[in-house]
Amino acid sequence: MIRSIVFLLLTCSVFAQQQSPAQAPAPTPTEIVVVTGSFEPVPLSEANRVVVSFDTAEQPLLYNSFVDYLLTDPSIDLQQRGPDGTQADLSIRGATFEQSLVLLNGFRVNDAQTGHHDLDLPVPLEAISRIEVLHGAGSTLYGADAAGGTVNFLTVRPRHMELRLRAGAGNDGFNQQRIAAAYSGARVSEQLSASRDFSTGFAPDRDFRSSSLASETWIQTALGTTDVLVAGSDRPFGAAGFYGDFPSWERTKAWFASLRQELGRSTSAQFGYRRHSDEFILFRDDPSIYENNHVSQSWQGALRSSSRLPHDVSLAYGADTDNDLIDSNNLGYHVRNRGAVYANADLQQLRRIFLSLGAREEIFSGGNAQFAPTVAAGVWVREGLKVRGSVSRSFRLPTYTDLYYSDPANIGNPNLKPESAWEFEGGPEWNATGRLVAQMTVFHRREHNDIDYVRSAPTAPWQAENIANVQFTGIEGRTLFRLPHAQEAGLAYTWLHANQQVAEGLTSKYVFNYPSHAGTFTWQGVWKDWVSFRTRVGVTQRVNQGAYAVWDVAGSRPRGLVRPYVQLTNLGNTRYADIPGVVLPGRMVIGGLELVISRESLRRP
Repeated sequence: MIRSIVFLLLTCSVFAQQQSPAQAPAPTPTEIVVVTGSFEPVPLSEANRVVVSFDTAEQPLLYNSFVDYLLTDPSIDLQQRGPDGTQADLSIRGATFEQSLVLLNGFRVNDAQTGHHDLDLPVPLEAISRIEVLHGAGSTLYGADAAGGTVNFLTVRPRHMELRLRAGAGNDGFNQQRIAAAYSGARVSEQLSASRDFSTGFAPDRDFRSSSLASETWIQTALGTTDVLVAGSDRPFGAAGFYGDFPSWERTKAWFASLRQELGRSTSAQFGYRRHSDEFILFRDDPSIYENNHVSQSWQGALRSSSRLPHDVSLAYGADTDNDLIDSNNLGYHVRNRGAVYANADLQQLRRIFLSLGAREEIFSGGNAQFAPTVAAGVWVREGLKVRGSVSRSFRLPTYTDLYYSDPANIGNPNLKPESAWEFEGGPEWNATGRLVAQMTVFHRREHNDIDYVRSAPTAPWQAENIANVQFTGIEGRTLFRLPHAQEAGLAYTWLHANQQVAEGLTSKYVFNYPSHAGTFTWQGVWKDWVSFRTRVGVTQRVNQGAYAVWDVAGSRPRGLVRPYVQLTNLGNTRYADIPGVVLPGRMVIGGLELVISRESLRRP
């Protein structure tokens, strides 16, 4: 694999010396521009890394939660414990959920306590306008924990005034209420959103009640745009079987605030604060037997700038700082700090050769440091056909649970070392006049000091340890067909294989629960502006397990003042579990109405 990547980069160098007329397609007004996976926004066709983008503002009634979007990417393994994203662990390219980074508008929301809470987003889905997923290492851009990939949830300043009111109900005692209000002015814009999802549960002690609220304000000043986001969430849920064969209960709360200030056209400063609390009861009916209360907090700041240099060279650079702490009856009280500086140069030649060279130096409390370089290149071999490749180094820090947690089934290890990994990837991408897009990527990741939980016998507790070497090799394939009448159909497949060097007689807890085969078929379209449809069929086969398929279907009215919708998940009533012992619900049906008050909805047909 290393020889293949080196050959690919050498090929890029050879192409750079030729004067072929092949060029990247000129960006169109409707082309997707991504901000994840690069230091500056770029058209998706010019990205040197694999980035998947989801427009959550398009046909939102076809989706119930952010999980519905992420499930269409087979390189993402969402190990769910319940519907509606109830404590879903996110993993990309076989990495553990601790090795996958989650961002909100570029701010880190990974939980310092445990990666189980990385997807405990403090904002409603209605506050999100786009989701971008970077496949592969991202530590050069974002620092610790971005080993398998990065998911960035993005908000966008509203362009018009609108009020949305949504209510729905379904089986298993499910009901929901959503509200989103947007105001757009010349100097000030505002978006308010709130959601509440409730269910009595498809099984005993599997109920949940999720609620969240967010306010985001954009103010135009002499310096540039000021963006202020304040959000919070409250999620109690029955956790039977989540951490062993116990009738548990858990409640998480999250608070988030961020400020981003433009300082002219090429510089910005940003500050963020996140507080997360986790109350866990082992036996729901008798909290006195065993109870944990954890509170984690994090502060982060960044100063970023960019410059345009001669000969089509863009230079981006900046500095980040991060502080987090934990206050817990089980984990104790701990604080740690880290700071980083980084720089990246993007070079273009003849509009067909794109090269990125980046590096990051991050220093932790105590003087330990990690260096994370990246080299990425893309070459348009001919019109519509591009070849790209990259080499990156990533790292992650142990969570406080990895270091200090202790219960009858799991024991942390305060002597854990940070993980590190090298990843190599490359492959072709074909874009045939925008109607057909196909890409394939071969990747190989070599992890060192990987953190996993191991045990010597089925009755022994899991013990956190550093594993000397873990290697992942995989192939990703994706094809998107853009059809007439606003229809899109997609096929995607990911194959994974891992090797792990664990001491003889020990069993791994997390590494070998990855999907060795995962594929999805998706289709979405609109019929005569009256009905929109979406369907997804996902097939997953985990290591040493049988394959299972899940079929989802949704339909709604896309326009008008009143918009009915229906969502059917697991239509085939498949019995399956992403996490051993935690069975997921069978067939679910949700239906309801959304009232949309805007200039467009009030306009007569």
